[in-house]
Amino acid sequence: MSPTPRPAPRSRAGGGPRTAVLPGAPDPPGGTAPAATPRARSAPRAGRRTEGVWGWLFVSPMVIVLGLFLVLPILMALWVSLLHWDGQSNPFSGQTQFAGLDNYRALLTRNGLDRTLFATSLRNNFYYVLLTVPLQTILALTLALIVNQRMLRGRSALRTVFFFPSVTSSIAVSTVFLFLFQGSGAVNTVLSWIGVRGPNWFNDSRGVLSLLLGGLGIVDTDHPTGALADHSFMGLSWFEWLSGPSVAMCTIILLAVWTTSGTFMLIFLAALQDIPRELEEAAAIEGVSRFQLLRHVILPALRPVLFLVLTLGLIATWQVFDQVYVMGQGAPGNTTLTPAFLSYSSAFDDADFGQGAAIAFILLTLILTMTAIQRFLFRERTPRTRRTR
Repeated sequence: MSPTPRPAPRSRAGGGPRTAVLPGAPDPPGGTAPAATPRARSAPRAGRRTEGVWGWLFVSPMVIVLGLFLVLPILMALWVSLLHWDGQSNPFSGQTQFAGLDNYRALLTRNGLDRTLFATSLRNNFYYVLLTVPLQTILALTLALIVNQRMLRGRSALRTVFFFPSVTSSIAVSTVFLFLFQGSGAVNTVLSWIGVRGPNWFNDSRGVLSLLLGGLGIVDTDHPTGALADHSFMGLSWFEWLSGPSVAMCTIILLAVWTTSGTFMLIFLAALQDIPRELEEAAAIEGVSRFQLLRHVILPALRPVLFLVLTLGLIATWQVFDQVYVMGQGAPGNTTLTPAFLSYSSAFDDADFGQGAAIAFILLTLILTMTAIQRFLFRERTPRTRRTR
C-alpha cells in the first residue's frame, strides 16, 4: 500500500516553503519574516527636563516677586516676633534682645495689661465678624436677586447705585459716617421725628446685649453678680465677653455692611447668570414657590460662590483697620479696639515691634483656622453606599 502523499507546504508571500527556524537564527533566504513591532518609546527625559526648565523660566518673574514682597517679609516678621525690638536698630545684627516666645506668653497666658487688651480686641472683633459677615452676605444676595430680574427696568442703574459705595474710599465714607452719627447729626435728627432719642453713638461704650438684658431686668448692668462676674477668661469676666458689641462698634458694623455688599453683589450676580434658565422654567411649571426655588435650586447652585463670599468676608472682617483708625482708634473704653489696630498701636505707638508682630501672627493663625473650619463645613458630602452581604 503506497503512502498517502502529503500536501505541499504552503508558500509565504516570498514564495519559499515554510521551514522550521530556530529561535535567534537568521531568516532563511527567499523568505520574509514578519516585521518586528517597534516598541513604544517614552518621551525622552531630556525633552521633559527642557519643558520643566522653560516652565520655571516663564513663572520665575512672579516667583521672584512673591518671594521678595510676600514670603521674605513674612519670615522677617516671624523673626521680629521673637525679639524685643524697638525699630531703631537692625533686627538681624545681633544687637537686639532675643525674647523667644515671651511676646506670645504676654498675650495669651501671662496676667497683665497686654493680655487684657488683646482679649478685649478679640472680643470686639468677634462680634464684628459675627454680625458683619452674615449681614453683608444676605444683603448682597438679596441685591443680586433683585437686579437679576429680567423684567426689572433700570437694572444697570441699580447695579451702579448698589456698587457705588464699594468703590468709594473707606476713609471718605468713614468721615461721612462721623458726621451722620454725631449727637446732633442726621441720624439722631431723623430718630427724633418718630419720638426716639438717639444715643451719642461714638461715645457710648455699653454693649447692646447688656443693654437688652438690663432693659428686661434680667441682669444689673452696673453691678453684675454671680457667675458672670466671678469667672473670667484671659483677663475679662464672662459679663464682659457676653455684653455684645458696643453702640460705637455697631456704627462701624453698619458702615462695613454698606460698603462691602456691592462687591459681593456682583459676585453673586455673575453666578446667578450662569444658572440655566431651564431650571427656573421647569420649577415654574411644577408650581414651585419662590422660596422653594431659592432653597432647592438657586442656593445649591451658588454653593461654591457662597463659600468664596464667606471666606473673603471672614478674612476682611478679621483684618479691619482703616474704619477703626478713622472712627474711634479703640475709643470709647477700648470697645472698638481690634487685633489689627492693636498690632499697629503696639508697634508704632509703643515702639514694641516684637509684640506687634506676635499679634499679627496670632491673628493669621486664627484666620487660617476659621477658614479651614469653614471649608470643612462647606465640603461636598457624597452619600454613603451601604454594603450588601
